[in-house]
Amino acid sequence: MKTIAIIPARGGSKRLSNKNVLSLSGIPMLVHSILYAQKNSAIIDEIYVTTDDATIKKIALQYGAKVIDRPESLSGDFEPTVSALKQVLESIEDEVENVILLQATNPLRPENLLKEAFETYQNGNQDSLFTVSRNHQKLGKIEANQFIPFNYKIGQRSQDLEPLFFENGLLYISKAKLIVDNKIISESAFPYQVDHLFATVDIDTQEDLYYAEYVLGKFSVKEKHTPSPVIAKNEATEEGS
Repeated sequence: MKTIAIIPARGGSKRLSNKNVLSLSGIPMLVHSILYAQKNSAIIDEIYVTTDDATIKKIALQYGAKVIDRPESLSGDFEPTVSALKQVLESIEDEVENVILLQATNPLRPENLLKEAFETYQNGNQDSLFTVSRNHQKLGKIEANQFIPFNYKIGQRSQDLEPLFFENGLLYISKAKLIVDNKIISESAFPYQVDHLFATVDIDTQEDLYYAEYVLGKFSVKEKHTPSPVIAKNEATEEGS
């Protein structure tokens, strides 16, 4: 029973054309996820890229990933990611137990993230896990030209906000049988908390790409002078639950 990584990478992109093959730190953005998966070969048995694009397919093969050709019917703007993952499972002969989803548009991940998250996933007998990060902003909505606070009261200090978290897209782990049932994360999925600058990188626009280059550059400089940043441990993991 294998654990595989799947990297969805469509050719079409409206906001940032050909974003999956644009250069980030000297290599195509897609390749960052392939290399990350390769560094975690103790966990990942096979790496698959699902794509409808010939250029992406060529790059993925050059860097050692296997490619599943995605049909046009599964490549539209509104097609859910789970349909591409399901097609990969249906296209390969291996019996797969776990699927690790690595999104090409979240190319930067802490070095030990997968190792530590996968341990939590296995030790807790989870059917799915996804990464989240805390949001420290004061949020609200606008109705009839009036701002209505959502997670705070006017005048409240930021440090006193009720903790809220966002799905950062760095990593998803799911049982293959869950994906066959058209789900990536279940209602009981484990929210794995990540406190790292990389969690703020999600590339959909040119400005996002500039920011990713900036973050990667700053982190590279910082890494030369300080120990590697530590992924925030989950309270549930520390308590052994």
